[in-house]
Amino acid sequence: MYTQIATIEKKAAIKACLQPMILLFFAAVWLSCHHKDDYTPPKTYAVQLQNNAALGSYLADKDGRTLYFFASDSATVNTCAGGCALLWPVFNAPEISAANLGTGLNFSDFGQITTAAGSQQTTYKGRPLYYYAPASAGVNTPEAAGLTGGEAFGGVWFVAKPDYTIMLTRAQLVGKDTKKYTFDTTGTPTPTYTESNGKSVYFTDAKGVALYIFKPDKQNKNTYTSATDVGKNAVWPIYEMDKIVVPSSLDKSLFGVIDVFGKKQLTYKGWPLYYYGDDAMVMGATKGVSVPAPGVWPVATRGLRTAPVQ
Repeated sequence: MYTQIATIEKKAAIKACLQPMILLFFAAVWLSCHHKDDYTPPKTYAVQLQNNAALGSYLADKDGRTLYFFASDSATVNTCAGGCALLWPVFNAPEISAANLGTGLNFSDFGQITTAAGSQQTTYKGRPLYYYAPASAGVNTPEAAGLTGGEAFGGVWFVAKPDYTIMLTRAQLVGKDTKKYTFDTTGTPTPTYTESNGKSVYFTDAKGVALYIFKPDKQNKNTYTSATDVGKNAVWPIYEMDKIVVPSSLDKSLFGVIDVFGKKQLTYKGWPLYYYGDDAMVMGATKGVSVPAPGVWPVATRGLRTAPVQ
């Protein structure tokens, strides 16, 4: 009798111990399933923005590898061929859509081109995008995610940034008179122009549209624009900008901002910067270099001397 009672009590005790364990087990299973239902995998972006303490925000691929611009691409055309293409492979992401771009990027800024070699390449704000692939043991290998070793390479390769307000372009200057020009910035207050073949490096806006200075201007003084001629329909519209974001090879402190009839105009070494209306905001157009004569409206370039005070 006593043995039966002990056995019953023992079974009851075991059951009492097991019940909480069973409840905990089912609770764990329920929570596991619940979390799986709510789990959202990390989003993969075709292009995203990364941040660097020195360079700020810049474009990277889905794996975080840095993307670059080539200053010699004065139009939406890849001009990097042969050995250049080994060091700077094209970036191509045909799957780009408004839904798979990182925060801060606009789908309308992207495009696709076909290179002379027949490859597809993605563009940003009209500029083809590239990787940097330095040679290691004789093999060109794209740099690892997060590296920016191609920045300012040769003075013509730059990380692709979303917020440049000044960029560099290296191209043949062709005036409105259809003649080809090069310039010299040594020994004269403003550049002198010569009819000749050759590529020149000059300043543009973020989309590769040429920027000019006006020879009669003074330091931080726009002497051309009138109160009725301040809009973008002017023959020489001001470069209306109050932000200074430049490639690392340029000295940011040499740029400034002045007020022109309530508008903000960017300057370089005291020279106010302008567009030329007949360039029609086309990437690579430099018609203004011959208007009304070569040297009156030079393209803005690093070699400019400081604008005269008087």
